[in-house]
Amino acid sequence: MSTAADRLAQLVGRFLPGPLPVRVTAWDGSQAGPTDAPGVVLRSPRALRRVLWQPGELGLAEAYITGDLDVEGDLAEALSHAGRTVRERPTVRPGPAGMAAATVVAARLGAAGPPPRRPDGRARLAGSPHSAARDRAAISHHYDLSNDFYALFLDESMAYSCAYWARPDDPAYTLADAQRDKLELICRKLGLGPGDRLLDVGCGWGSLTVHAAREHKARVTAVTLSRAQHGFVTERAAREGVADLVDVQLRHWRDIDGGYDAAAAVEMGEHVGDSEYPSFATKLHDALRPEGRLLIQQMSRGARAPGGGAFIETYIAPDMHMRPVGRTVDVLEDSGFEVRSVESLREHYTTTINAWRSTLERRWGDVEYLVGTTTARVWRLYLAGASLAFAERRMGVDQILGVRPSREGTSGMPATPGAWYPPVGPA
Repeated sequence: MSTAADRLAQLVGRFLPGPLPVRVTAWDGSQAGPTDAPGVVLRSPRALRRVLWQPGELGLAEAYITGDLDVEGDLAEALSHAGRTVRERPTVRPGPAGMAAATVVAARLGAAGPPPRRPDGRARLAGSPHSAARDRAAISHHYDLSNDFYALFLDESMAYSCAYWARPDDPAYTLADAQRDKLELICRKLGLGPGDRLLDVGCGWGSLTVHAAREHKARVTAVTLSRAQHGFVTERAAREGVADLVDVQLRHWRDIDGGYDAAAAVEMGEHVGDSEYPSFATKLHDALRPEGRLLIQQMSRGARAPGGGAFIETYIAPDMHMRPVGRTVDVLEDSGFEVRSVESLREHYTTTINAWRSTLERRWGDVEYLVGTTTARVWRLYLAGASLAFAERRMGVDQILGVRPSREGTSGMPATPGAWYPPVGPA
């Protein structure tokens, strides 16, 4: 009599010839697949039913989120191995007879039946894409989960963006050090000094806002659509003694004012939308005085890479859009900016996300207690997949520095970028 694992191997083989890409343990305890491959546990036939009703990435993701499917060992390593194996093998589209045989096997495995209940946590947005109300809902879905949740895996700066690992080989160098170096690099590129007016669009939990005010005595206008972040940054500025230099505003980017010496949008532009991005770039250009500088830190995708994907758009960041970095540069230049520097931080993001993943796992019990097992597993899967996307060059992240030239064509930029990168040594 065939075991459940044997039937699974037979079913997968109809579409992916050769051995299973992973070692499978089925709900009856049977196993199939290479013994040296990552282990996948199917705890219920519902895992197959989810993929049957929702083929592809999202069905597999929801099987994992609900616990119908689990992975032994490191999740990112298992995803990488399985993805690499599938990419290296030609898949097969069975003919009518093959599909009929696969259907019989799937039915014997218990895959037939009504669609399983979808897990909680899907984004529910309404209205026109990137209208003010819909943008608020999208931002709230991602960032208003709770300040305490993000504090469980971010460093004390609460910087939720790619860090700058200036001393990657120093065992004493931490995520907090790398985030501080990222914030300082941004301020140097912007040329901030005492009294300068900085616009921080999509300010998050205020890491750049507070750093620029405290370390460079800049006057910062911090803009966010998240009510939780607005309250947090307001309280943080008072707690850290820079309330007189910080103005936190709950408003859409379309409503920002002008007269700034510098502006920054750190991993906020992904939420603007493709069709809206030219207006966004023009708004930032017009918000700056002549010779004012703009620093965009933004995720990108390869020219032939999909970027986010169905899981991220459904559970993590709805309405997010990424484009190749060159296209963003084109839009910025079309809006009147002169782009002076583009620096890739792709490998830095893999290291940053892995630091977040490590902390999430170390505090797993606290995470489950705070947000529940389903949401905890959503974020475990998200961070594992994101780490791989940057490591495998399907996604990138870049710092783009632009300047609004004067009418005479002057930029006010230094002759060389040497001051941005002081000698690296012990802190």
